[in-house]
Amino acid sequence: MTDDATETDATENSATENSATETDATETDATETDAIDDQTPESTTTPRRLPVTDVSLVVLVGTSGAGKSTFARRHFLPTQVISSDFCRGLVADDENDQSASAEAFDLLHYIVGKRLAAGRLTVVDATNVQPEARRQLVALAREHDVLPIAIVLDVPPGVCAERNRSRPDRQLPAHVVPRQHRELRRSLRGLEREGFRKVHILRGEAEVAAAEIELEKRYNDLRHLTGPFDIVGDIHGCRAELETLLVRLGYTLTRDAEGRPVDAAHPAGRTAVFVGDLVDRGPDTPGVLRLVMGMVAAGHALCVPGNHENKLGRAMDGKKVTVSHGLQESLDQLAGESEEFRAEVRTFMRGLVSHYLLDGGALVVCHAGLPEKYHGRASGRVRSHALYGETTGETDEYGLPVRYPWAEEYRGRALVVYGHTPVPSATFLNNTICLDTGCVFGGSLTALRYPERELVGVEAEQEWYAPVRPLLTDAPGAREGRPLDLADVAGRRIVETGLHGRVAVREENATAALEVMSRFALDPRLLAYLPPTMAPSPTSRREGYLEHPEEAFFAYREDGVRHLVCEEKHMGSRAVLLVARDGTALERRFGVAGPGAIWTRTGRAFLDDEELTAAVLGRVRSAAERAGLFEELGTDWLLLDAELMPWSLKAVELLRRQYAAVGAAAGAALPEVLSALEQAAARGLELGELTSRQRRRAADARAFTEAYRRYCWPTEGLSGIRLAPFQLLAAEGANLAARPHDEHLAWIDRLVEADERAAAERGAAGDEEEPVLHRTGRMLVDTEDEASMAAATAWWEDLTAAGGEGMVVKPLASVVRTARGEGRPGGLVQPGVKVRGREYLRIIYGPDYTEHLDRLRMRSLGHKRSLALREYALGLEALDRLAAGEPLWRVHEPVFAVLALESEPVDPRL
Repeated sequence: MTDDATETDATENSATENSATETDATETDATETDAIDDQTPESTTTPRRLPVTDVSLVVLVGTSGAGKSTFARRHFLPTQVISSDFCRGLVADDENDQSASAEAFDLLHYIVGKRLAAGRLTVVDATNVQPEARRQLVALAREHDVLPIAIVLDVPPGVCAERNRSRPDRQLPAHVVPRQHRELRRSLRGLEREGFRKVHILRGEAEVAAAEIELEKRYNDLRHLTGPFDIVGDIHGCRAELETLLVRLGYTLTRDAEGRPVDAAHPAGRTAVFVGDLVDRGPDTPGVLRLVMGMVAAGHALCVPGNHENKLGRAMDGKKVTVSHGLQESLDQLAGESEEFRAEVRTFMRGLVSHYLLDGGALVVCHAGLPEKYHGRASGRVRSHALYGETTGETDEYGLPVRYPWAEEYRGRALVVYGHTPVPSATFLNNTICLDTGCVFGGSLTALRYPERELVGVEAEQEWYAPVRPLLTDAPGAREGRPLDLADVAGRRIVETGLHGRVAVREENATAALEVMSRFALDPRLLAYLPPTMAPSPTSRREGYLEHPEEAFFAYREDGVRHLVCEEKHMGSRAVLLVARDGTALERRFGVAGPGAIWTRTGRAFLDDEELTAAVLGRVRSAAERAGLFEELGTDWLLLDAELMPWSLKAVELLRRQYAAVGAAAGAALPEVLSALEQAAARGLELGELTSRQRRRAADARAFTEAYRRYCWPTEGLSGIRLAPFQLLAAEGANLAARPHDEHLAWIDRLVEADERAAAERGAAGDEEEPVLHRTGRMLVDTEDEASMAAATAWWEDLTAAGGEGMVVKPLASVVRTARGEGRPGGLVQPGVKVRGREYLRIIYGPDYTEHLDRLRMRSLGHKRSLALREYALGLEALDRLAAGEPLWRVHEPVFAVLALESEPVDPRL
């Protein structure tokens, strides 16, 4: 079905991988005798432009004193230049200590390797006149799949000797420069054979001074092209199916005078991208080539080579190849075309680049797949993998090579789209997708719309070529392959977020999160989101208050946020709900069947009772159906953020051990204390303030008990349970969390109304069941309107006086950046701050906390605020990845980071 990888002759000198050289080394007939002639005439001073690939290893070659360091300083950034003298100074404190050269070059090679691994242009400033020195550098470039480029400064030895004499810190023996110059001249003819992909030779001082470096992009770097794209799988000569697919994708075909398609353009400006294997096996290889070449020439398409193009091109160039796997059909069909057309085909195939980076590096297109370490690199090894993939060295029962399953281990950020090995249907596997669905074998021709991640296909008109083996029945069928792996989350992690840049997770925090996840959490495939912690409002200076709304309003106004929404803070526990519309909805996206799940801020199942969980989810699902949200949002599942009440439903043990115990102890001890004090006062003892202070303590204890009891009430089944959703987080293909809060509250109101109508209908039928869903009270605030802020403050006072916890103040627009944060990551405004009432804070800080407000006002909020922003950004990053259809391990990465950050030390009362 596919050519054996051993048939490739792809080498590092492939003409399509930036192999153009500008060497004129072969033009010199210099000998060792004239190499030391100081009278070598100067070359022309016409400026020479020296092309240098943006990711490459530039090796400066020249004798001591030739001006390499000056040349490097003039043309490259200081950080790009690694000098042997500098490394000698690092290891010996003396740049001229030749005894330290071995250690210095070890260090130089280490630094160069690190820079090349990171994809950085690197310049080596050393004499490099000896073949062995250059050989090690070329090996480093090959190891990291970048192009080695030589720039030779061929300056007369007399000039070099004079420069060295003028340097007080460098006095070389007289024989050194002539010897180096002889070695240089002996090297000129063989630099290309040593592996340098470009060789620039500058002769004389004037030519060195006139040279100009011209950075050029790698041929595979098309990151500036952002699409949208339509990526088409292996065609194999199936021209009719290709035409049908292009029309289905919305392209308009252009035909020549003979009615043959020669171009196709999309009215919306979309670009087609072909993954290779246009040729062989099928009925009309010339027709496919004519159409694709026309689209590429017109700028309507891109194309990468497949192994079949590589082999056909070699055959057309007269090279010896094994005629198999459909090659004969292509040669026969092309024999009927004009010599001019065949020449165009040869030119087209020679110019194909092994793979392309597109859309800022978020998309990689190649033929046989490509691990992340090869993205954007250029070498024979990269080209070979892109064309043929990697084999295990074994053959299957059909005599075909067994491919190494690189996609199962892929964890890159870029989506890799490829073909090569036919599969029954295109499925995502760890952010990769194979589009070869075996059209020529009677399967289908498939395209991927990007960035929509939508698959479009057409069935083959017939089986054009009998496969050696059936389409792989054991191809990965699960959408996500192996979605989660310990290596994805263990150790110190850096998570890239679109809102807050890079968020670091320390190893000890990751270890703590792993403990929680492995022992207590739900199936992590379901955990698409964990809520962030929330910072309290700035500390209030008002008499008797630790938190007050005016501080929240003023803080947001300082951040430039005018419109806020104040939402009632419910007396329960935070809960995230994943609600399935039917029994298979979650299996399609999350790989887990069932009605859904409800979990806590730490990923644990909220309820121990599976039947009760299913009942709560059923009420939400029924309300969503009645409200039409599934249809409106085009989804068969919903992710919601909510408060589940009462508090005692989840925290009954906490209430019993921590709060009830305090209340009971105070209730038992303080009456006895007061009784004793009253008896002492009756006997005439002077007690001062002691009695009044103990009376205040008793009153505080009663207030404490009354406060926490408001959060407890009995439940039986659904009876007594209240669910107050306040945000729709996500649906299929959509991150809803970034929508304005008034949109969320409107959706929630529809859900609540639908549940209330259902409960009323059940009541009319004699069923006493009460609604489960409850509305979240809210007020809109204009921070430039004093009356608006005063009204919201009065509302908060009424809520808290009636025993409510308080409110959450949020920017109405959800995601807001501060003006001072523009142009740098991290300029986020707090997504919400909580303003808790006086009596609720009594539960948190203790019965008599109002006696210690001055000390409590010294609480530090900086870490909590930072933590809230980082967790918020991670949560939205997870939802963005979920909406983009990325594999679940990518979604889980920021979710796990939220859980890890929760183990950072911070005052739990904040």
